[in-house]
Amino acid sequence: MVVLKSPKEIEKIGFSNRIVAKILGALENAVAPGITTMQLNDLSEKLAREQGAVPAFKGYRGFPFSLCASVNQVVVHGFPNHAPLKEGDIVSLDFGVLYDGYYGDAAVTVAVGKISASTEQLMKVTKEALYKGIEQAVPEGRLSDISHAIQSHVEAHGYSVVRKFVGHGIGSKLHEDPQIPNFGKPGTGVRLKPGMTLAIEPMVNEKGYAVKILEDGWTAVTEDGAMSAHFEHTIAVTENGPVILSRLDGS
Repeated sequence: MVVLKSPKEIEKIGFSNRIVAKILGALENAVAPGITTMQLNDLSEKLAREQGAVPAFKGYRGFPFSLCASVNQVVVHGFPNHAPLKEGDIVSLDFGVLYDGYYGDAAVTVAVGKISASTEQLMKVTKEALYKGIEQAVPEGRLSDISHAIQSHVEAHGYSVVRKFVGHGIGSKLHEDPQIPNFGKPGTGVRLKPGMTLAIEPMVNEKGYAVKILEDGWTAVTEDGAMSAHFEHTIAVTENGPVILSRLDGS
């Protein structure tokens, strides 16, 4: 069941997401050759607690860390570790918090130093696809309009969208209805209504869309070993269209 949020609830979800945006900005600034994803994990938790927030992912369904840090061919849910990041890597930083009963959730993919032109293009298209999807989050539209806009943009550039993982509703729970695939035909699915709060997150692979889960039960990697990128925003559907909650200006 899709839960429509009141203006007061959207305000609280927005506050949580601005905390996430601030922390992701600090993490992005910290990414450089030589830093470890475990250091980024520890920084994310420290910054969250300084804000009076609880890291949302730590302990969620057994996930052992505060930050999902997914490097190169890791699609999502990567475990932070002590291996230094190298020039030319990319790392997806997916982070969430719980504050005053409501969740924030967002993700960015960050270049480590200078990266190849092909990897830079993958990141660019993935980020563009996120905004193409967000543009479709309008009252009386359909959920699959978001999905189709993402898929169309990604595939037009020769990449593929991951099928195994999807975006989601968000609010007083980290994952709520509806699920938001990054692929599909337009004009289907639930009708979008003001008060919906959605975490839209295209995960885009350089080659095939197939993924596999490693022995830790969490880390998802591309089956063909190619690169993957991931961007996510939490948005609210309003009478005037989508509002991005997970960036500092809230626009």
